[in-house]
Amino acid sequence: MNTLAHEGPGPWILLFPLIWAAVVVGVITVLRRTVWRGRRGPWRADAGRGPHSESSPIAMLGRRFASGEIDEEEYWRRLSVLDEQFGRTAKGGAA
Repeated sequence: MNTLAHEGPGPWILLFPLIWAAVVVGVITVLRRTVWRGRRGPWRADAGRGPHSESSPIAMLGRRFASGEIDEEEYWRRLSVLDEQFGRTAKGGAA
């Protein structure tokens, strides 16, 4: 009696590497769209100098406004000047 077990796995064995490759690509895609989205690495040219970094002028202005050192009018006036010099990110919004 000749069964399939004696003839080897057949052509379906080629699907397993493709399935694993699809799983790996799917996991990387999900991680890039969720967990890794906001992270910056040291390899980026603008790392640490972006408009939302701790030492940026826009962030310092936002902290001064939040602590009450300057009023809203002063904040918006200075923010417009800084916006012309440093620009905004694609998402917009202040510090």
